[in-house]
Amino acid sequence: MPKKKFYVVWKGKKTGVFTSWKVCKEQIEGFEGAQYKSFASLDDAETAFKGKYEDYRGKDTKKPKLTAEQKATYGKPIEESVSVDAACAGNPGKMEYQGVYTKTKKRLFKKGPFAKGTNNIGEFLALVHALAYLKQKNKPHIPIYSDSRIAMSWVRQKKCKTKLKFTEENQELKKLIIRAEVWLHNHSYSNPIKKWETKAWGEIPADFGRK
Repeated sequence: MPKKKFYVVWKGKKTGVFTSWKVCKEQIEGFEGAQYKSFASLDDAETAFKGKYEDYRGKDTKKPKLTAEQKATYGKPIEESVSVDAACAGNPGKMEYQGVYTKTKKRLFKKGPFAKGTNNIGEFLALVHALAYLKQKNKPHIPIYSDSRIAMSWVRQKKCKTKLKFTEENQELKKLIIRAEVWLHNHSYSNPIKKWETKAWGEIPADFGRK
């Protein structure tokens, strides 16, 4: 049975919180500049309606927010760290990745866009890039955060296990993957790679903000 959703319309024929997509759609269809979003719980939807659409645009609202007690079980992220993320327009599509200093969100590196890539490939390359960056800076104990368990497992296995088919269009990306795999086989590292707990901490600081 599908989970029930709640819909907030900030700008539409009628505004408010609606309990069905059919009713929500009636308020936004044909309305220029309509502002709306779905939420996983009524409490979240009602709270959002009291705020502004801009505060929720691009954010994942599909899951209920954790309580303060639940968030506390995750602790807090280590600020003296590097956070990485990737963005992909399509699957495959134009892909890019970046790494930032977690505490200030200052960008440390950014690569792309690359043609015909995937988000998982970007996450993998971002992690390896961060490892190489910190090794070059002689910072072997700085943690790296990623919100991709798949990319983290690929790094542990020293192999990008993508099923993407490579053509002339994305040969540059293939070369980068091979280069990253070679780096992992030829270098050791002690930087902890940690999972960014999005549901407790919000979007990872390296997020491109395009969700």
